Amino acid sequence: MDYKRVLTIQDVSCVGQCSLTVALPIISACGVETAVLPSGVLSTHTGGFSGYTFRDLTDDMPAIEEHWQKEGIKFDSVYTGYLGSTLQIDMVSHIMDTCLKNGGTTIVDPAMADNGKLYYGFDEAFVKKMAQLCAKADIIVPNITEASFMTGVEYKTEYDRSYIDTILSALTKMGAKTVILTGVTYTNDTTGVVVSENGQYSYYEHKKLPGGCHGTGDVYASAFVGALMRGFSTFDSAALAADYTLLCIEKTLPDAKEHWYGVKFETCIPELVQMINK
Repeated sequence: MDYKRVLTIQDVSCVGQCSLTVALPIISACGVETAVLPSGVLSTHTGGFSGYTFRDLTDDMPAIEEHWQKEGIKFDSVYTGYLGSTLQIDMVSHIMDTCLKNGGTTIVDPAMADNGKLYYGFDEAFVKKMAQLCAKADIIVPNITEASFMTGVEYKTEYDRSYIDTILSALTKMGAKTVILTGVTYTNDTTGVVVSENGQYSYYEHKKLPGGCHGTGDVYASAFVGALMRGFSTFDSAALAADYTLLCIEKTLPDAKEHWYGVKFETCIPELVQMINK
């Protein structure tokens, strides 16, 4: 097995099963060395909790990068999730330039919006800067809301293939290379992910579960990165990540009222390992 090292850059939500507390165990479980660069530390994630603490680590990031360069540390992949400011996006872009191995892969999850709305604290300036980072990346993993904001295509909850093609075309025009578009729903009882790679459209469809859970985007992107680094094709990585995320939701739904802040992805790690090692 070719042993890979991934750097993931995003915040640490100490409680809440998202961001780095999801990425580190999931990518590691895939058999991939996982290095982390925390962009901030929160006591909990921001969805549903109140009074949470937050420490911005932006000022620490340049010194960490400088130390890596001094030590000659390089990564096979740089994977970014939630970033808190335009300045952090600029820093991430620079780290991609200085710390990625030749031939390495950059993967951006533009975690900034859902259900037609930007997350709290983000604005059009942030969207524009994130679009620039996505244009630079090898692979991006947006949901439809994020793709809509970055391209200016009207956000819709009911649509057909032509609408998705319009979004993909706009992302390509923006500079995006390979796109994994999540949450693409053509029927009432199914949903799925679209993979646009080298001008080719592929769709992986699976059943749609009721309601939603915090952190599933992070679970999905992390499983995708882990599978990709283990040699799976882009489409097979996207499909495996969808299957794993669906399983995590299914394991959580019976206790959803009590366990509302995330999915029980840890209970599904054995199945993930089996998927990866087939």
